[in-house]
Amino acid sequence: MNTGAEARSPAITRFSRFVLRHKLAVTLSWLVLFLAGGAATGRLSGHLSHDFSFPNAAGDKANHAILTAYGTGASAYPLVPVVVLPDGTTADDPAVKRAFKAAAVITRMRVVSYPSTGDHRFVGADGRTVFGLIFTPPARGASTPPDYGGQITRAMSSVLPAGATVHVTGISELSTVDGTGSGSSVLTETLIGGVGALVVLAFVFGSLLALVPLLVASVSILTTFLIVLALTHVSDVSFIVQFLVALIGLGVAIDYSLLLVTRWREERAHGYSGDEAVHRAMASAGRAVLFSGVTVAIGLIALVVLPVPFMRSVGYGGMLVPLVSVLVTLTLLPVLLATVGHRMDWPRVRREESAGRAWRAWAGGVVRARWLAAAGALLVLGGLAVAGSDIKLGDAHSDALARSARPSAAAGLADLTRAGIPSGVLTPIEVLIPAGTQPPSTLDGLPGTYAAVAPSDPAWSQAATRLLVVLPGDEASSDAGKATITRVRDVLHEVPGAQAGGLGVLEEDAENVLYGPFPLLLALIGLITFVLLTRAFRSVLLAFKAVVLNLLSLAASYGVLVLVWQNGHGSHAIWGVPATGAITFWVPLMGFAFLYGLSMDYEVFILARMREEYDRTADTRTAIVEGLGRTGRLVTSAALILFLAFVSLATAPDTDIKILATGLGAGILLDATVVRSLLVPATVSLFGRWNWWLPGWAARLLRVPAVPVDTTSMSIAGPASRTAVG
Repeated sequence: MNTGAEARSPAITRFSRFVLRHKLAVTLSWLVLFLAGGAATGRLSGHLSHDFSFPNAAGDKANHAILTAYGTGASAYPLVPVVVLPDGTTADDPAVKRAFKAAAVITRMRVVSYPSTGDHRFVGADGRTVFGLIFTPPARGASTPPDYGGQITRAMSSVLPAGATVHVTGISELSTVDGTGSGSSVLTETLIGGVGALVVLAFVFGSLLALVPLLVASVSILTTFLIVLALTHVSDVSFIVQFLVALIGLGVAIDYSLLLVTRWREERAHGYSGDEAVHRAMASAGRAVLFSGVTVAIGLIALVVLPVPFMRSVGYGGMLVPLVSVLVTLTLLPVLLATVGHRMDWPRVRREESAGRAWRAWAGGVVRARWLAAAGALLVLGGLAVAGSDIKLGDAHSDALARSARPSAAAGLADLTRAGIPSGVLTPIEVLIPAGTQPPSTLDGLPGTYAAVAPSDPAWSQAATRLLVVLPGDEASSDAGKATITRVRDVLHEVPGAQAGGLGVLEEDAENVLYGPFPLLLALIGLITFVLLTRAFRSVLLAFKAVVLNLLSLAASYGVLVLVWQNGHGSHAIWGVPATGAITFWVPLMGFAFLYGLSMDYEVFILARMREEYDRTADTRTAIVEGLGRTGRLVTSAALILFLAFVSLATAPDTDIKILATGLGAGILLDATVVRSLLVPATVSLFGRWNWWLPGWAARLLRVPAVPVDTTSMSIAGPASRTAVG
């Protein structure tokens, strides 16, 4: 005889029985994929792309033209050697000219400086500080890029007079921590996250079953790496994908395993054993896992549909994470539970006969104080969301980067600042004009510019074109810097064939490309998720509320980014990095793509169990107390594991990655605590029987049973209904 869950999930039940009839084939298949994935991991990094192009953007077209003709600059900020001469020496010393010539010879790159232009704006107010710009070639996917800074320093130091110093700075040099660009490897970060996860799992299960989710995660991650390697043979895949697959894959696979194993232990505690316990767990928890995986993948549609290759590849790679994790959880894990699960459930410090007392008590307290709980949660989330509305997109300011940069790069920036040279010179605008065209005279002296120069060196004239350099007074990612870019472009509109390039120009265009269609994408993703969750919960209100609360949680995570990084309330205390003044332009979008689905996991876990308890008892209060009592510890533990994965991601050297990890970690913690443990039970209690309503026409469209509600005898939270008030 079928249970209620099995009757509602006949497809999952049939699938579960199919899997357990073919235990050996399932096990061997995953073993082969696991071994192949392990072999693929070592080869993957060499096949990943470091391309950050934005096709069809004006800045990208200009950069492509510059790189085609000159092979340097355009898509990367230049290196900036800063020479400080000893007392009694001036910038006209022949040694200065020899030093910059030596840098040009050893790197074979484009160089602009005081010796090559005679422009005194390359000399500081003290008359002894001289800087130049050296435009490097693109990285071309090198895992360890050449140490151009070290080469330039040695070449220039060898010809400078005694007592002179030379430090190579620049945005790229400032972004490199303590002289290394590698930071923690993918393997190291995954191991850190894995150790933290094992500690949490040991607490959750109190038995050797703690090892099972880690095994499932290992198979999921390596299998995903294998698929990603295959994708690299047909399309470019960004190197960012390897970090996301490893760390988010770790958290997601463990989350799904936690849900299924916990439900399996519960069924065993109720007297079921062998395959039957697995089938019952699959009929309920397995169904929730399936819907969770789909919702995570849906969130990544925002990246897949963008006309940006590297973001699209992150979307594809990200979608593989939940889909592969779901497949492993619903196939390999049932086999493990049916065969060795009962042996590994030892010494069984924790049992699952009943819902957790602490969580049942918490849920009961929230129901009794539902108005206060809802108001408090909304106050926290609303306050953070308001802070998030002040978000400014752009790169971290050089001052912030310098606090965690290699000493020589930080010293170079300090030398510039002391000499009265603005940091905007680190983010130049490269202007490409046809050969023979007179450079627009209005560029030099344009508001917001520090200098505009037209080097006469032959290296700046190639393929019937000529390059100019505009040095902004403010860094390109600042509001003032963006305004300067706009003014430069306005001037160039009057010059036929002129184009503005450089990384700052590209990033301004990138913001428009990424966020222009964002409102439409948000509406589409919200609608798809609403339909899926309506079918999963058999409720209009629960699905709508899940989408709204998820978006509120995301807005709150943006508020954390603004407070911690943009305004610096925590970035210095934790990472030693002062306020960045802006959030890297791609972080909010990527944070949305991953957090939207990951946060929805917990909503599905909790509400699916509440729906099940309501179907069993027809009582809203019981549904809340039992549902949260059964899932509260699970959701909190799953969120903690995912949070630890993001903590390990924050050990990466790049400030941008630290910012992303902060947003993801904050989003997960807010969602698992304020939203799912407080706001969700409070609102379910407030809405009473309306939570379970599904009109007949919607039920027919979704092919599920209708759930009518007697609206004449009930208010939303009125005392007339026991289920309405809990």
